[in-house]
Amino acid sequence: MTHNDELFARAQTAMPGGVNSPVRAFGSVGGTPRFFVSARGPFVTDADGREYVDLVASWGPAILGHAHPAVIDAVTAAAARGLSFGASTPAETELAEQIAGRVSAVERVRLVSTGTEATMTAVRLARGYTRRDLVVKFSGHYHGHSDGLLAQAGSGLATLALPGSAGVPEAIAAQTIVIPYNDPEALAAVFAQHPDRIAAVITEAAAANMGVVPPKPGFNALLARTCHEHGALLILDEVLTGFRVGPAGFWGLQEAAGEKYTPDLFTFGKVVGGGLPVAAVAGRAEVLEMLAPLGPVYQAGTLSGNPVAVAAGLETLRHADAEVYARLDSAAAQLSAAVADALGREGVAHVIQHAGNLFSVFWGEAVSAGVSDYETAVQQESFRYRAFFHAMLDAGVSLPPSAFEAWFLTAAHDDTALGRIVDALPAAARAAASARP
Repeated sequence: MTHNDELFARAQTAMPGGVNSPVRAFGSVGGTPRFFVSARGPFVTDADGREYVDLVASWGPAILGHAHPAVIDAVTAAAARGLSFGASTPAETELAEQIAGRVSAVERVRLVSTGTEATMTAVRLARGYTRRDLVVKFSGHYHGHSDGLLAQAGSGLATLALPGSAGVPEAIAAQTIVIPYNDPEALAAVFAQHPDRIAAVITEAAAANMGVVPPKPGFNALLARTCHEHGALLILDEVLTGFRVGPAGFWGLQEAAGEKYTPDLFTFGKVVGGGLPVAAVAGRAEVLEMLAPLGPVYQAGTLSGNPVAVAAGLETLRHADAEVYARLDSAAAQLSAAVADALGREGVAHVIQHAGNLFSVFWGEAVSAGVSDYETAVQQESFRYRAFFHAMLDAGVSLPPSAFEAWFLTAAHDDTALGRIVDALPAAARAAASARP
């Protein structure tokens, strides 16, 4: 047994499934999860001392690369001043100002600890503001694991082929309406069926939890227009895309491309915490000021705005400049082209889809013409990804352990790191080509 095997066996006696987040268990790809003990730049090292080029990047926040010296220095200095005060700190305001400075549609920010907490708060806030109960979400979109948002949620649920979650009361689930993504007719129909009852539509800015599925041109603007025509709010979930695909997230990319719309609420996570637990709800002042202590919508958290976590997020955003985003965009374009070339040479039907510098591969003829919704995404031949994943892992490349996840690069992925990935692709493509269900 390897040390990874021993650690996983031990973990299973102490934690459900041996993990603290389901996708880490390798359930959809099989084999023994890697237990990582250190990371630096574009590399992670497991408990057996083996180094891998990392394409998970802590699911996004390691945008500068792991253990970036400036971020480590900021965290170390903050920790030396005290780990937590349960009181306000100056850095909280600085981080809120950073967020608002990057996203011009943001007027107020409330810091929380996780993406799930951010989306849960946004939904409660929308209901309190509109005095309505129903929330519309899209199949395949993941907004954390709060009770009302797990239906057809993509991500780990897609990986495990679960429709939702046990433990969610029917009465709560009934307050969420799930419709197909990128479908204007379904959107119009749900508002026609439930006039004056919908509090909000919540959507990933670009879907990245069923694989990367960007909105069709004009779809996000249509969401905003439809919501506002019916007195509902638009919640734009940028937990994955925010500050990763561009300095103002996916909304900023669309704004720059001429697609103008204004969400009422944003949710941010991942990059905004720089690898530590920070997330945020942000948006219009009129809506955010419904939160306690100014308004009747309650939200609180002892660790909200934790000074050490805020230091990591603030330093990460300060260093995530134009050069970083240019590097990410270039590396993503180079790598996705190399993947397409390797798969094409082996005759593996596939399509690679992008949302800025996020991308993922969909496998098989059924999806090769492109994926615009969850119903199509789940038709892919994910067994090919299992073979591809393990061939890459054997060659020292750590990919997301699910076909339904985005691939994440960092600004530290230099030519050496990218070269190691590219060198591993031909054998992995052959493995995918010969894979069987």
